[in-house]
Amino acid sequence: MTVRPHHPEPALFTPRASDKKEDGGDGGNQVGIATKTQTKTKKPSQYKVLLLNDDYTPMEFVVMVLKRFFRMDIDQATRVMLHVHQKGVGICGVFSYEVAETKVNEVMDFARQNQHPLQCTLEKA
Repeated sequence: MTVRPHHPEPALFTPRASDKKEDGGDGGNQVGIATKTQTKTKKPSQYKVLLLNDDYTPMEFVVMVLKRFFRMDIDQATRVMLHVHQKGVGICGVFSYEVAETKVNEVMDFARQNQHPLQCTLEKA
């Protein structure tokens, strides 16, 4: 018994009946190599979640929001809060649309429940 090494062969195909020429011929015995088409997935668009300054929401509440909803430590949350206070707006994070929208809604709901006028929006990054 002779052992032959296994060599993978390319995927071959032969024309189907539906591939035959209109004149009734089969176009000869054509053999081709099947190829796979690769599609590239597009990265989802990213959105910035922004906090807007107001004259009524306490700074401590803004820090708590940044820690709770954006998982910032106290130092980072304080820096972002001061930036919002001084510049009027600050970025809390960049996320896919669905995540950004959820975070905006959570922050707005939490602010309303605590009777603060804090505004949170999103914009394309």
